[in-house]
Amino acid sequence: MKLNPWKQNPWFESVAVAQRRARRRLPRPVYDALVAGSERGQSMSDNEAAYTELGLAPHVAGHQAKRDLATTVMGQQISFPVVMSPTGVQAVHPDGEVAVARAAAARGTVIGLSNFASRSVEDVVAANPQTFFQMYWTGDRDVMIQRMERAYAAGSVGLIATLDWSFSMGRDWGSPEIPERVDFRTAVRLAPQVVRKPRWLTSFARNLPDLTAPNLAAPGESKGPTFFGAYYEWMTTPPPTWDDVAWMRDQWSQLSGKPFMLKGVCRVDDARRAVDCGVDALSVSNHGGNNLDGTPAPIRVLPSISNAVADQVEVLLDGGIRRGSDVVKALALGARAVMIGRAYLWGLAANGQAGVENVLDILRSGIDSSLLGLGRSSIHELSPTDVVVAPGFRRELGPAGTS
Repeated sequence: MKLNPWKQNPWFESVAVAQRRARRRLPRPVYDALVAGSERGQSMSDNEAAYTELGLAPHVAGHQAKRDLATTVMGQQISFPVVMSPTGVQAVHPDGEVAVARAAAARGTVIGLSNFASRSVEDVVAANPQTFFQMYWTGDRDVMIQRMERAYAAGSVGLIATLDWSFSMGRDWGSPEIPERVDFRTAVRLAPQVVRKPRWLTSFARNLPDLTAPNLAAPGESKGPTFFGAYYEWMTTPPPTWDDVAWMRDQWSQLSGKPFMLKGVCRVDDARRAVDCGVDALSVSNHGGNNLDGTPAPIRVLPSISNAVADQVEVLLDGGIRRGSDVVKALALGARAVMIGRAYLWGLAANGQAGVENVLDILRSGIDSSLLGLGRSSIHELSPTDVVVAPGFRRELGPAGTS
């Protein structure tokens, strides 16, 4: 049988190509929801652009024939220093978070699962036992404990607390319409946009997304709230204090004995206070540029935070990673590993589980080739001397001496 010479090769060679394919495949509101960003998009743009201000310092000879990419994150052995960041409602593909979990397991790494996910923690842990469950500060303390208990009972091996959200509104390019539920009336209203994407529509023909958050279901309930119901609970919960951070960490530790990560740290003084609260890891992140616009790219603030606390906690970076050389730059400037979000969502939208695996393979290959050029035999040998840092690149937020 002859192959169709015009059929698109499902493999793609870069994350940028995956994004272009996702844009072609997805209905406009769905694609725009993945792009997201807040206000003028300053932080979102800087997250990627900042890496172009960093160069690498290669050797001409003495390269290493074998290179070790393996490391550990919160006690989990992973084959290379890339972790799947928790992102909500991955209904761009029928398998959603389960496809991402399987891809991560196939490539030997961890998935972070959002409490706003479209698939249950039980299903995701079954697909990848290396699952970190993520929680926002939402609901009262009894509700939060119940959600921790469920995550632990399901087999989650770590907890990620994301507390940096400021509910910034008003995108200059307009916010996408996200329906509360997918019913006949919604389908009719959105039909002009959806019918233009028949391949995406066909993939959901047997299983339309219901846009609920199963991991926020109360005990005994078969379904969780809609995304907007969950969002309302989040918006109306009083914001956490540092005492609340310590409480959250203590509750999880007493319940599970498993590690705890605080995600969204941008300031040195906050990093030090997180250490005082007993966290095991922190993620340097500005929520993908979806939070307070004008926050610097995480890679700009990483060195000062790593220098302050990396000898006490694991420091990860989340934001703007699109290629393996970006990962290497982050590791050289003090990150233990990186977390990716949009990059794997483009792969998921473009080609399901195989597309996510494709993205991970692109990053792994880029890390390996960067190590080769730098003459390093292991990611653990990387140092600031491997990176060319442009004048004025770094930012140090917060008084460094504050505890």
